[in-house]
Amino acid sequence: MAQFGELEAAIMDAVWAGGKPLRVREILEHLDRDPEPAYNTVHTVTEILHRKGWLSKKKDGRAYRYGATTSREEYVAGLMGEALAVAEDRTATLARFVQQMQPGEAEELHRLLSQAVAREAREAPK
Repeated sequence: MAQFGELEAAIMDAVWAGGKPLRVREILEHLDRDPEPAYNTVHTVTEILHRKGWLSKKKDGRAYRYGATTSREEYVAGLMGEALAVAEDRTATLARFVQQMQPGEAEELHRLLSQAVAREAREAPK
């Protein structure tokens, strides 16, 4: 899973924030970049993201609407998984990651891990 380039990330942010498939013009309106990229540039990068599988494409009149094929959370989780995959010591890497969390985030992580352990225990073959 590759990390997005700057404009790719801005386009994906716009689509994720939009919460629904957007036309290129709508994506351009959501971009907060100075200078504002040209319509053709945004269209080209949007098409590239579609070919890479990050955006769906559906005809809407004479234009197309582009929607995210995965959530921002799934994308970030994939990046985190890749980062862990290259770590020599995954446990030490996870420990460092947890140490950098805010207290509320660490508590939420603990709750989610407890749920995962309980689910695994319920689903384990007997």
